[in-house]
Amino acid sequence: MALFVQKFGGTSVGTVGRIREVAKRVAASVAGGDQVVVVVSAMSGETNRLEKLGFHVAPRPTPREMDVLLAAGEQVSVALVAMALIDLGRPARSWLGTQVAIRTDATHMKARIAGIDVAGLRGDLDAGVTPVVAGFQGVNEAGDITTFGRGASDTTAIALAAAIGAAECQIYTDVDGVYTADPRIVPDARRLDAICVDEMLELASLGSKVLHARSLEFVGRYGVPMRVLSSFQDVGAGTGTLIKKEESAMEDILVSGLAHQRDEAKLTVIGIPDVPGMASRILGPIGAASIEVDMIVQNTSADGLADLTFTVSRADYERAKEILTDIRGAVGARRIEGDDRIAKVSAVGLGMRSHAGVATRMFDALAAENINIQMISTSEIKISVVVEERCLDQAVRAIHAAFGLQGTSAIDDS
Repeated sequence: MALFVQKFGGTSVGTVGRIREVAKRVAASVAGGDQVVVVVSAMSGETNRLEKLGFHVAPRPTPREMDVLLAAGEQVSVALVAMALIDLGRPARSWLGTQVAIRTDATHMKARIAGIDVAGLRGDLDAGVTPVVAGFQGVNEAGDITTFGRGASDTTAIALAAAIGAAECQIYTDVDGVYTADPRIVPDARRLDAICVDEMLELASLGSKVLHARSLEFVGRYGVPMRVLSSFQDVGAGTGTLIKKEESAMEDILVSGLAHQRDEAKLTVIGIPDVPGMASRILGPIGAASIEVDMIVQNTSADGLADLTFTVSRADYERAKEILTDIRGAVGARRIEGDDRIAKVSAVGLGMRSHAGVATRMFDALAAENINIQMISTSEIKISVVVEERCLDQAVRAIHAAFGLQGTSAIDDS
């Protein structure tokens, strides 16, 4: 007998028919002798609907009340999935985050998990009852409902898997695994059988939407394997993609996959004095407005002036531009320029740590397509470039081909 945590996303429970299919899948696992803890998201589109309701009622709703509102979506899902299992003859019980209890810090809408009491869930499992747990939510020390941020049911699932000692955390979604690139852009993108958690964390943070980035921290910290599978395939069909801690063999692969982000914007503060502390004076007000800065480049000219360029989410572009306009005189900048029609594409792979020439191959591929690189950012296992948004699909396809990611096997640098 093995213990699994199986998480089903919004599209997997998006209709009554899909909920019945989820129940059949879980029931088949239990009938095969396994124990299963189910984690579900709100039905597809429900969280968006609730969020819109909140903003219609109050343009600036308090985070506490938004958490109460948004958590209601998962309450519906867990009840329906539990009902569907019971209707199949499989005992089940729904659990909210407050009932488990999934304890969190005091932050609303982006709470972090502090601990999980799994005694009640273990009691259900021992009694032959399948627990169905609401994703995305917990409870703080004050007894308030908290949520973990959009898409964070993955985090609930892997945290539960670590706490309860599951053999594997299985993430069921509308795709059958992690691909070398978005198949909608690259038709010959290849599904990966396995990927290192460090690489997957980079891909998730750089725009891959298969998994919530925070969930991968638990994989790395506690070593619980995570597998991405499709809930739209027949039971037993496909092995998905296994995400696990690094293995030495993975370092032979130069690039494992590509990620991209369309919703990027770029701002440049031109002609600032090239003196210590200037970057802090510019980016400090941006951070104070809760605007996340991604890539940063500073250029120095011969006349003692510098230009500072950075990227933000496109949704934050206008607000960030207003802030820079307000502080332009105080920091001595000549002018502010912006571009909200850029995109970012990133190549990720453990092999970059031990192979030279990765950047050159990537840049050559873009040059061959006459695609101009506006900004570059690197880390030990990734290279990101900013290009014009209209060139993004072409850039992804060119880089994908340059590293030989298509086909049936990974390509190394030999």
